[in-house]
Amino acid sequence: MQQHMDEFGRREINIVVVTFEKEPTASAYKCKTGLTWPLLIDAEKKLYSAYGMTKAGFKDIWGYRTWKAYLKEIVQGRLPKKSSGDIYQRGGDILIDPQGIVRLHHVGKGPADRPSVESILTLLK
Repeated sequence: MQQHMDEFGRREINIVVVTFEKEPTASAYKCKTGLTWPLLIDAEKKLYSAYGMTKAGFKDIWGYRTWKAYLKEIVQGRLPKKSSGDIYQRGGDILIDPQGIVRLHHVGKGPADRPSVESILTLLK
C-alpha cells in the first residue's frame, strides 16, 4: 500500500491503519515499517468486532497462502519473526467514502488474505 501513496494522495484518499496491539508494540511497528499514515489502537477490538473480524481458525492462519507469503519473504532475504500478538485475530480492509458509505468490506481469511492495491484503486474509479 505504501508504494502507492502518491496515487492515493492524487485521489485524495485518506488511509488510517488500525491495530489491536498496545504500546509500545504499535509504535515499534510504525517505526519499523516507516508507516506515515495515522495508526489507531483498538486494544479492545471493538472495531474488529463491529466489522465481523472474528477469530480465525488454525487452517486459516496456517494455510497455503500464509506459507506462500512466508516463502516469498524468505526468498527476498527476510526471515519471518514470531508475533507477540494474537495471531488468530482476523484483519481486513474497509473503505468508507466521504459520505460514510462502506464501499469495500473485506474480512481476511488469514494473514496473507488482502485485496490487491490494484483492485482497490479500480474500485475507487
